[in-house]
Amino acid sequence: MFTATLLEGNEDCLFLNVYTRTLLPTAKLPVIVFIHGGAFMSGSGNDDILGPRFLLQHDVILVTFNYRLDVLGFLCLDIPEVPGNAGLKDQVAALSWIQNNIEQFGGDASNITLGGESAGSSSVTYHLLSPTSKGLFHKAIAQSGVCLNDWSKGLNSTERAFKVGKILGKQTNNPYELLDFLQSVPATKLVGLTNKVKSSDETHRCLPIHFVPVVEKRFKNAEPFIDQEPLDMLLLNKVNEVPLLIGYNSHEGLISVNNMMKKVDVFEREPHYLVPREIFNKTSQSTVNVFGERIKEFYFKNGFREQSDAEKYLTDYHFAVCIYRFAFFYAASKQPVYFFRFSINSEMNAFKSLMGFDGVKGASHADDLFYLFDNVINKSKYEEQEKARELVFTATKLWTDFAKTG
Repeated sequence: MFTATLLEGNEDCLFLNVYTRTLLPTAKLPVIVFIHGGAFMSGSGNDDILGPRFLLQHDVILVTFNYRLDVLGFLCLDIPEVPGNAGLKDQVAALSWIQNNIEQFGGDASNITLGGESAGSSSVTYHLLSPTSKGLFHKAIAQSGVCLNDWSKGLNSTERAFKVGKILGKQTNNPYELLDFLQSVPATKLVGLTNKVKSSDETHRCLPIHFVPVVEKRFKNAEPFIDQEPLDMLLLNKVNEVPLLIGYNSHEGLISVNNMMKKVDVFEREPHYLVPREIFNKTSQSTVNVFGERIKEFYFKNGFREQSDAEKYLTDYHFAVCIYRFAFFYAASKQPVYFFRFSINSEMNAFKSLMGFDGVKGASHADDLFYLFDNVINKSKYEEQEKARELVFTATKLWTDFAKTG
């Protein structure tokens, strides 16, 4: 998310990385496929962040990959040509390739664990529901995100698409006219538009709600990635049943605290913005106002002065509550569900440090990544501190043990 304003690379990005210590097809090593995060608008599977060394010490294979992002990956026009979810369909294509080819890299095609963090974690949970993903993986790890989270569900998708056209100089309500126009626009102009198409309501809610997965319309001779509401599918137990390891970090909300503290006057004056959109959009204004006051009283008894209060609210609203809900509903399946809360606190918590919260004990959003993957940020601390190496070994062993045995 923090790299969303930096554009580096090109459109020829749909490749994957396979990290293995053997090419013997008889090795049959467990495979971990990891989907990167970045709010569906930034990030990559490259080894500058998702390096393989920590995980490979446990005799597994790691696969990472890229998928289309932002407008290029999640534009939805509700027409057969652009039904939405192109980025998720890229992920299905990657999983299919891995299923068909991983044995040539020493992997076990019958023991593939699909994992991800943040938007990548939400993607994992979408794959747990999508019929197009059935059979392509055998276990799942979801870190800090599910398809029920407010930031992971597209609303008013076509309206947002037409806003993009207007911003770029095309005023139309015809989806085919818009498609023709957008196909003539350089790709570099189609990214980084999130803040320009957000409504004031979305801006006040502290996390960008932008080009993300949608529930697709059904079209003849086309198989949708998902065409039912995720919550409805969970309640009906229409899931791809595999063992699931799911959880969140103890202080996820730190990622949005500074943003929220800039808007305390809005929440003080209009606490209905504290109410999740899932409730907000289905409830009368008078009831929403009551709920807003109750949430304000529960989390902000002393006003909006304390960052710690804001962090607790944001952790619950944007992450924990819906992650718990997903785990609870998914547990109705026949497969085991393991729940975790990641709270390791050390100098390896690079994301928390980057945001200026070194004094807060616990793990912020994305801090778990630095215990699972080697990268340019944690390299020196890992090499210099025995404690860091011990923590990394413990975290990666937990993850790889699950990948091996479920």
